[in-house]
Amino acid sequence: MKRGFYTIMSAQFFSSLADNALFVGAVQLLRSEGAPEWQQAALVPMFALFYVILAPFVGAFADALPKGKVMLVSNGIKIIGCLMMLFGTHPLMAYAIVGLGAAAYSPAKYGILTELLPASQLVKANGWIEGLTIASIILGVLLGGQLVGAAISSSLLSFDLPLINTGIDSAPEAAISVLILVYLLAAWFNTRIPHTGVEMRPMPKNPLALLPDFWKCNTRLWQDRLGQISLSTTTLFWGVSGNLRYIVLAWAAAALGYSVTQASSLVGVVAIGTAVGAVVASVRMRLEDAPRLMPLGIAMGLLVILLNFIDNVWVAAPFLILLGGLGGFLVVPMNALLQHRGHNLMGAGRSIAVQNFNEQACILGLGFLYSFSTGMGLSAFAAITGFGILVAGFMWLIKRWHENNCKNYPEEVEHLIEIARNDHLHG
Repeated sequence: MKRGFYTIMSAQFFSSLADNALFVGAVQLLRSEGAPEWQQAALVPMFALFYVILAPFVGAFADALPKGKVMLVSNGIKIIGCLMMLFGTHPLMAYAIVGLGAAAYSPAKYGILTELLPASQLVKANGWIEGLTIASIILGVLLGGQLVGAAISSSLLSFDLPLINTGIDSAPEAAISVLILVYLLAAWFNTRIPHTGVEMRPMPKNPLALLPDFWKCNTRLWQDRLGQISLSTTTLFWGVSGNLRYIVLAWAAAALGYSVTQASSLVGVVAIGTAVGAVVASVRMRLEDAPRLMPLGIAMGLLVILLNFIDNVWVAAPFLILLGGLGGFLVVPMNALLQHRGHNLMGAGRSIAVQNFNEQACILGLGFLYSFSTGMGLSAFAAITGFGILVAGFMWLIKRWHENNCKNYPEEVEHLIEIARNDHLHG
């Protein structure tokens, strides 16, 4: 790997670490304020909101400037969201601003991979960056859980700056203050990301002109015989896993009686499995093999339902590792295939923006559905059953879709697979 790749990985690690720790801090902040359960569940879709609204623009923004600069600006926006949360803005609104920064960050983070590396290294690069991202999720959720716990928060709250009244007087507020420093560290790494030498594509003078271009890119990717399969798979995977992060917290409270600090460790356990699966896939799988992994998605959905029958943490931990491992092994090759097709069809930033739009729209829709259902009295156990059926059912439909493509358009599908195979071998 080129030297710049490791700088990108470092920047991504610390930014994602803070994102995930902040989620736990925001949940605890809402609980400490006596907010209803549906508001805590609504944190997930609120984070996804700007991914969907700004999808036509952030891809072009990422292609118009050096990717490192885009990532630096994005981390600045995340810091503003944290400060809003500290100074009295409703946590849902402030967390949406952090999501705005993440929406701008993502096309640059993934788009720079296709600029920096050949196609032959995309699966490996995705495996490592996804593995590192999952590691940051593990450590971030654990960090957030510990920061809001009594032991560390009491030490943080006892620290006073001379002659300055910070107004920070609760555990979640102290945690958010620490996370601002982590975002600053990520921003420093952003300044060290090298230029790739790829020609920039300037933003149009009228931003609204980007709308038809975005929908054209979206349509092209959905019409591509391999792009549509990888896009639908990653959309479903991230839509469900994005909400499963909160559902595991709710399940741990209902089934095991865990606090936020204790439950956060189980979210990290899922991520451990995902990291292992991601790294194994990066070593063993090739671009053209990705469609063969769809049965793993069906198995994942069925396994999720079994979580309802577990009430012992010693059974839950290895089970969640297995669940995460299947997901990581499935999503890394699919993600690499999607990036490959998107890069061939349009600019790197635009293709990632299309991917983010679809994935975050799924998170947004499922999140609001879950938040509404929670407000109407849906239990965590019923939610897990519904999500498991959803994953297994839709993965079966996607598998059938690909089989029909292979049957009805064999030459086109084989041609696209051959391109992926050649690029993997000679890229």
